[in-house]
Amino acid sequence: MADDCFGHPRLAAIYDPLDPDRSDLDAYLRMAEEFGARQVLDIGCGTGVFALLLADRGVDVLGIDPAQASVDVARAKPGSERVRWICGDATALPSLKVDLATMTANVAQTIVDPDTWQTTLRGAYEALRPGGHLVFETRDPARRTWEEWTRENSYRVAEIPGVGSVESWVQLIEVSWPLVTFRWTHVFAADGQVLTSDSTLRFRERNEVEADLVAHGYVLQGVRDAPDRPGREFVFLVRRP
Repeated sequence: MADDCFGHPRLAAIYDPLDPDRSDLDAYLRMAEEFGARQVLDIGCGTGVFALLLADRGVDVLGIDPAQASVDVARAKPGSERVRWICGDATALPSLKVDLATMTANVAQTIVDPDTWQTTLRGAYEALRPGGHLVFETRDPARRTWEEWTRENSYRVAEIPGVGSVESWVQLIEVSWPLVTFRWTHVFAADGQVLTSDSTLRFRERNEVEADLVAHGYVLQGVRDAPDRPGREFVFLVRRP
């Protein structure tokens, strides 16, 4: 099930304007170039920002996401015809042999069910060609980043063309370790509509993730730092032998 912020058409439509700085994707673009990736599977592609950046570089991309509204936004963007889009998840992929599979931003942590996490890792493994790489990031639980998720820290007002003024903020709802739930609130000035979206992330320890990857046959090549959040995230880099 996709969270409302990705699955509700009105919220999916403003997702990119509310978060226009996607410099977090620069590291993934560099890794795609580092590995010489020509075929990429973008798991949890959302509104298609990363998939389209890859396509601009001549990469053959399959973007998959469970939120139909987000996939619809991606399909409406210029150049979207260069990407193959699927509404679904990595537990049921078509036959593939890609050079690189990615889960950018919070994608890995939104997979909170343990069984779905295992089948996602298995699906990504089967989609990779021998020697292909899987790259994804998770937040370091020791940093307790959820303590910063308050209205005071996050409140903002954005002017979005064709939409008008939108207020938004996030608030922590519950910590039931290892799950952390928070709520985004959006207020549309044009008609006063208030839309909320609850999300839950699963915080996994580094050794837990490494053990899961090894159990599925991956070879761990390294755990890197996230350039946009130094010291706050683990970026896992593994290879299918």
